[in-house]
Amino acid sequence: MLLLAVSIVGSLSIGSSIIPFADVWGILWHQLPWTDDAGSHWSAGEIAIVTQVRLSRVLLGVLVGACLGLAGAGFQGVLRNPLADPYTLGVSSGSSVGAAFLILFGYQALLGEWTIPVVAFATGTLTLLGVFFLARSRGVMQIETLILSGVIIQSFLGAFVSFMVSMSDDVINQILFWLMGSLAMKNWADVYVVLPCLVIGLPLLIAYGQALNLFVLGERHAAHLGIRVERTKLIVLIGSTLLTAAAVSVSGVIGFVGLVVPHLIRLMVGPDYRLLIPLSAIGGGIFVLWSDTIARIALAPKEIPLGVVTALLGAPFFAYLLYRRKKGQEGFL
Repeated sequence: MLLLAVSIVGSLSIGSSIIPFADVWGILWHQLPWTDDAGSHWSAGEIAIVTQVRLSRVLLGVLVGACLGLAGAGFQGVLRNPLADPYTLGVSSGSSVGAAFLILFGYQALLGEWTIPVVAFATGTLTLLGVFFLARSRGVMQIETLILSGVIIQSFLGAFVSFMVSMSDDVINQILFWLMGSLAMKNWADVYVVLPCLVIGLPLLIAYGQALNLFVLGERHAAHLGIRVERTKLIVLIGSTLLTAAAVSVSGVIGFVGLVVPHLIRLMVGPDYRLLIPLSAIGGGIFVLWSDTIARIALAPKEIPLGVVTALLGAPFFAYLLYRRKKGQEGFL
């Protein structure tokens, strides 16, 4: 929590527009209801940059990272597989299909600001059901088959999105911008879209932390210990899908967050999901926040897509984890 607070302070104080640290926090202080504007010397542009651009973007980065970190922990816990996350199981791609369809045909304002999140959740859920349908055989779902099914579905949906990109003329940049993932041009409305989903998903997954600990023993042993296995799997997977759809609906596809963050937290505190779930939310927020900070200042005034930065940071780290596992120095579970 302390690291998250320091990260928020640091990210708010850094930007392509040079505003002194004292001025940034002076502006924020004067936005509080019990303060007045007496003695304030900041321009309207500086106030807008801090309150409407930086603050909303920083909070949105924390929320998106928390959703993806939680979703990754939930998928890994239920499926007992360290390679399971919203990206590898195709849920992110499924959500992107719905969003790309809306953008292509101009339906993104059909239900107001909730149009894309609702459709992203629906298509993400359908994708997850499709993966389970392919993976299940005689009532049993093998882990290897599940991952392979996710790769197949993800490849198919990726091809479908590429087809929509090729068919678009006026909105091709919007769809490509979506696929690369970014928090640019976001505002407080996007924060209000993601926040309710996190408020629902976080306590839901925390409540099932002990059940996920027992899943490590196997579904049969968990059932013998009083866990309603199928109900637990359904609730956790739906909750994780809701979190993924909420994040993807405002930021586009951001890979490696749900895969790397739970692993890093597991190396720090162990495999107890009662700790792993809330800390994955905090760790995901920190990871996305600093990734977005790098994305907006590294090549300022140009901006690097957020998904590119998370991949550049996450892929080497995950490769290191694979190396440690190969050497037998550290296991994933």
